[in-house]
Amino acid sequence: MGYMVDGVYHVGDDVTATLPSGEFERSRSTVRNWIGDADFPAEAGRYHLFVAWNCPWAHRTLLIRALKGLDHITVSYALPNRTDQGWVFDAEGEFADSLLNARAVHEVYSADPIRYTGRLTVPVLWDKVARRMVSNESADIVRMLNDVFDGPDFAPEALRDQIDEWNALIYKSVNNGVYRAGFASTQAAYEKAAYEVFATLDRIDAHLAESRFLCGDQFTEADLRLFPTLARFEVAYHYAFRCNLKKLSDYAHLWPYAKAIYAMPGVAETVRFDIYKRGYFSASEKRNPLGIIPIGPIVDWGTDQVGR
Repeated sequence: MGYMVDGVYHVGDDVTATLPSGEFERSRSTVRNWIGDADFPAEAGRYHLFVAWNCPWAHRTLLIRALKGLDHITVSYALPNRTDQGWVFDAEGEFADSLLNARAVHEVYSADPIRYTGRLTVPVLWDKVARRMVSNESADIVRMLNDVFDGPDFAPEALRDQIDEWNALIYKSVNNGVYRAGFASTQAAYEKAAYEVFATLDRIDAHLAESRFLCGDQFTEADLRLFPTLARFEVAYHYAFRCNLKKLSDYAHLWPYAKAIYAMPGVAETVRFDIYKRGYFSASEKRNPLGIIPIGPIVDWGTDQVGR
């Protein structure tokens, strides 16, 4: 995928870190400014997102943008499959970058004067006036867009402790848990991660038997951060990442909950099942050496499915 040192791009596999135990360890995001600070005022029309449809971390930011009606935040979508240049853009069309005319995400990072060092990830929140990155940490982007712009509040102060508890559990065991299973390099590491995924999904399913959403009757940031993993589960993680103890549709409460979120206004437009399959089943020496994309599964998310 490649990485950057002092603002210079290098081709090489810096995508994952594997511990001696064979467990996958995700690198931390390092650009973590905040809208509302002196350098980044909360002005409509000032900000832009660089995302990829099949990235679940980027999906979080598309969801908060859609659910709060933040159309004034413009978006560039990278191609579904990465190259030795990392996330890349077409010259024109759906996967072109109309803001900076970048041909790769590393060109976005190099356009910032900070001389970045690290992985080249999406999402990136960009300040169009200052021509600087605000953040490449999806959790921060979701929270700041919720807090600084008008619209529904998905992290009300009275629920923040609950939201943060769910976020911590879901990130470790579900959001990143499927990757810990999919990128494990030993049987023991894979089983540890995969069983943890399903133990947490079982726990959430039991909770949803008595609660409409994770924090009661109100849809919150915790639900928003869980949904991108659920949206990819049947078409990607169950097969490509071997998280196959159960399907999402096997859950009595979690499955209707996921479909109810999908049916919320604006959510379906942030989902691209076809691109998820193209991305997760792209050619990979370890996971899918021939790069054959399966024709299924057929999953009934509802009548307004996007990219079936």
